[in-house]
Amino acid sequence: MPRIPPLALVVVCAVLMAAVDRFVPFEIDFPGRLALAVLLAAGALVFAALAALTFRRAGTTVDPRDPARASALVTGGPFRLSRNPMYVAFAAALLALALALGNPLALAFVVLFIAWMDRVQIPAEEKALRANFGAAFEDYARGTRRWL
Repeated sequence: MPRIPPLALVVVCAVLMAAVDRFVPFEIDFPGRLALAVLLAAGALVFAALAALTFRRAGTTVDPRDPARASALVTGGPFRLSRNPMYVAFAAALLALALALGNPLALAFVVLFIAWMDRVQIPAEEKALRANFGAAFEDYARGTRRWL
């Protein structure tokens, strides 16, 4: 199981995005770019907060580093739309930052974040959830997309 907390990975990606923007300045601007970035960031914040609240109401852990500690299979709220609404929100927040910076090179870190989550973090979590919840998780996974 990956030991890097996903939120820490978001912070690392954001810092690297800002560094690329600082040291490789290249801006693409278009009308409404900053407004779009703000709306996307706000939506990401709301989606992540709803997912965390749904976990809390279910009485289970939000920490993905040890999915075996999950005490409930959460399928309501934003988890009806995505098996990973927090990761969707994190990716959207990084995309909002890339938009705010206006530097297309920053998008590389959004892609890297999504690739890491999709190929490393999520498969490990889903393996543990299958072990914990068996057929209930399989049914949920069949009916709910991994991302959106």
